Amino acid sequence: MPKKTKAKNKSNGSGAETLTGKLEVTRGGMGFVIVEGHEKDIIIKRDNIGNALNGDTVQVELRGYADGNKRQEGTIKSVIKRKQSEFSGRVEVHPHFAFLVPDSDKMPVDIYIPLHLLNGAQHGDKAIGKIVEWTGKTKNPVGEITSILTNESINEIAMQGILTENGFPLTFPDDVLEEAARYPDGVDSNEIKNRRDMRDTLTMTIDPADAKDFDDALSIKSMKGGWYEVGVHIADVGQYIVAGSALDKEAYKRATSVYLPDRVLPMLPERLSNELCSLRPNEEKYTFSSIFKINKKGEVKDTWIGKTIIHSNRRYSYEEVQEIIEGTKGDNQKEILLLNEMAQNMRADRFKKGAINFSSQEVRFKLDDKGKPIGIIIKESKEAHKLIEEFMLLANRTIAKYVSEINLNGQKVPFPYRVHDNPDPDKLKVFAVFALRFGIKLDLSKPEYVAQSFNEMLEKVNGKPEQHVLEQLGIRTMAKAIYTTSNNGHYGLGFEDYCHFTSPIRRYPDLLVHRILLECLQNNIHPIKNLEEQCRHCSDQERRAMDCERAANKYKQVEYMQDLVGEDFEAVISGVSNFGFWAETVDTKCEGMVSIGDLSDFDDFVFAEEEYALVGRSTGYRFGMGDKVTVRLVRTSLEKRQMDFAVLQLPEQKDKNGKVRAAGKQKAKSGGNPQARKNEREGSPKKRKPKENL
Repeated sequence: MPKKTKAKNKSNGSGAETLTGKLEVTRGGMGFVIVEGHEKDIIIKRDNIGNALNGDTVQVELRGYADGNKRQEGTIKSVIKRKQSEFSGRVEVHPHFAFLVPDSDKMPVDIYIPLHLLNGAQHGDKAIGKIVEWTGKTKNPVGEITSILTNESINEIAMQGILTENGFPLTFPDDVLEEAARYPDGVDSNEIKNRRDMRDTLTMTIDPADAKDFDDALSIKSMKGGWYEVGVHIADVGQYIVAGSALDKEAYKRATSVYLPDRVLPMLPERLSNELCSLRPNEEKYTFSSIFKINKKGEVKDTWIGKTIIHSNRRYSYEEVQEIIEGTKGDNQKEILLLNEMAQNMRADRFKKGAINFSSQEVRFKLDDKGKPIGIIIKESKEAHKLIEEFMLLANRTIAKYVSEINLNGQKVPFPYRVHDNPDPDKLKVFAVFALRFGIKLDLSKPEYVAQSFNEMLEKVNGKPEQHVLEQLGIRTMAKAIYTTSNNGHYGLGFEDYCHFTSPIRRYPDLLVHRILLECLQNNIHPIKNLEEQCRHCSDQERRAMDCERAANKYKQVEYMQDLVGEDFEAVISGVSNFGFWAETVDTKCEGMVSIGDLSDFDDFVFAEEEYALVGRSTGYRFGMGDKVTVRLVRTSLEKRQMDFAVLQLPEQKDKNGKVRAAGKQKAKSGGNPQARKNEREGSPKKRKPKENL
């Protein structure tokens, strides 16, 4: 529940209730404060927002109910926590002062820069500035230029702008870097004595080819009676990061690494993420491990959890392991095939017990030496990826179950679970109606029947034209996975207990799990204060990181497509709204918009929300989710990260008897009125969302 306090109302001497929540500001300048446990958002008029910005955590004083509205109105009294303190923009220098004019429309005022804080920036430079002071008495915040981007590439300016726009600091503070630099290389012989020694057991890492932060490894050893000892070894980041230290505070602030097409913004300094903690081959490393006695069927007989030391014998890329799985001879072939057999059996068992089998595709960019995309690769999850996924899921599930069964003074130990709620019933009903068009009948009577129905649907449509649309719309019915101390289970995975344990180099919740787990193993538990608040922060940061990744991918897609204006593409309708639809190119998964105004040659179209389609008033012609269309690229905007398409031909139309009728054709337009298109875009709540991270 949110913290509630009483604030003195100076104007009339009466007490006024104040609440803490998160501010969201619309493009029109109206604000809404979202308060956990509060049924409706609190309206904040433009004049009452003060110096709060979109995404800030604020304290709001209630002022009664807004005119003609059942929602309460309030005034921002103070900013508790800034979402963003750094901004990219253009420097304007005057004789006695300067300003940074922010690029983002989420920053409504310019940042005042005293001349002595320009740090070499000159008039007209592109730069990044940081707010250093902003009191309620001044309209403009006082800032300092922290980085000059003028001589950087366009790509560098764009990527740094995306990160700062979402509140991620581009550099580490000096005290954090100094703390990371103090740790020596290698391992301490005295520390080895306190750990289970796994250095003589065959151990390997399997990661993307370009990865440097190897935070998990697998070991395997034969035992008697058809059993094997398989170890899931995770980088022991807690060996280096002490709770409350400068390193720990910075890691919590970031909460996650951010992965962009051409870089990683790490949660930890590279001294830790890529060197000391990374499970690099032929080096002794500290790890926190779950070691399983398991057979080929994936059945687990015994589990050991504790601190270990390992020596990775070999580093594999996913591609190398996939080649071995597909029959190519390679090092440790027998062991890799054994692990894959176990993983495939565990995966099959998981789906039998209620997990949902959504597939996923990943867009990767081939970049030149300046970061410009010269190709787009669509990568699908193969058996090598699923091998690692299943063992990581097993470890995460095992740790969560172990901690969930421990009591502390008659209470459960506070713990950051990874939770995924049941699907939204209303969204399910709409989806079920849509699925019936493809002969799919969903059983919505119980959550477990829904999962079973989804798997039957996905199996039935596998390889068919409607597979993509049904998968995408099915994913949209699902809740978002979050971190919380309430152990409500993970619906999508079908687990009663689940947490994130396996990636502490790049996720702060995993580090929290390591600390609590160690205390449980040592029977010396000290509950973390404000753990639920920390869970919310980590969930928020995860969403911001995903926003960064989506924006950067979109930028690269537009950058790739801008040289192809005027060309035609086969596409699939990937989203529909009352002002148009989005089409995704088949070959490269690049998405652009077709405005409803550009369809006027065909008919006057209206949005049929429950059908996920635009339907012609006169002709009944349809543009529906999943329909194939031919489009022409008519406009790109790198600055806005947007593409505009014109449709060349209607999708295949069928009458009530299922007979195909002729589809109309249209000459490609120039893309309509730019201002009208801008207004249409800004009103959109319907853009397609990617699959939620488990």
